[in-house]
Amino acid sequence: MSEPDWLRLNRANWDERVAAHLAPESDYNTAGLHSGHYELHGIEEAELGPVAQLRLLHLQCHFGIDTLALAQRGANVTGLDFSGEAIAAARTLAAETGIKAEFVQSDVYAGREVLQGHFDRIYTTWGTIVWLPDIPSWAQTVASLLAPGGVFYFADMHPAAMVFDDETATSDKPGWFAPYFGNKAIVIDNVRDYANPTTTLKNTRTHEFIHPLATVVQSLLDAGLRLDMLHEHPTLAWKQFARMVETDGRLYRFPDQPWLPLSYSLKASKP
Repeated sequence: MSEPDWLRLNRANWDERVAAHLAPESDYNTAGLHSGHYELHGIEEAELGPVAQLRLLHLQCHFGIDTLALAQRGANVTGLDFSGEAIAAARTLAAETGIKAEFVQSDVYAGREVLQGHFDRIYTTWGTIVWLPDIPSWAQTVASLLAPGGVFYFADMHPAAMVFDDETATSDKPGWFAPYFGNKAIVIDNVRDYANPTTTLKNTRTHEFIHPLATVVQSLLDAGLRLDMLHEHPTLAWKQFARMVETDGRLYRFPDQPWLPLSYSLKASKP
């Protein structure tokens, strides 16, 4: 059976991004891993809590920079990503830094099929579920991989902020980009890379999806998890809009007023 377009096109795009994100011009910085002092963004640092000695799964781990940072904190970490290029780069980075972690190539939805046992923590952050069409199935996968008493930590761009973008702006504020409701694929053709301005992508066509906050939360509840924490933030891990300015914790915000919830985070546990 052939792969759906969303999976085939998105994987090709992310395969190509790996080299761009490892280049010196990229916003990704692995120096902290080599020095032993890599910090996550301020939101995760404040909320995640200790992970030492826990069996931890990092879903949609890209080339493993956060995965290895969690391993440095004493977690027994497995990173999973659908990009073969990303997984190969993650294994190379682990070898270069001497940090022990396991990396598995797989689509998220097949996670239960390719991973053994259960995990004390599951972690996924920043630009992940926008690439996935089916959030109830995603939540079921997360629940199936958590051990009883285990905790799922999630942080990402707020879907309300995804409705807007700068390219449709008519004043100094963002304009409409895509509707909040509908769960239809947003087909994007973009040669630019968010982390490396010197890169011109060849695999430019992607499928992205806006998932309302209630859809994410209800899907986790329907999967049998308990919502323990839900926070909305006026900051984001990247400069989504041109007017945003950098603030503490490698985060960005609007300079004048907190016009939108820019990100959200949650913890959900398995009874």
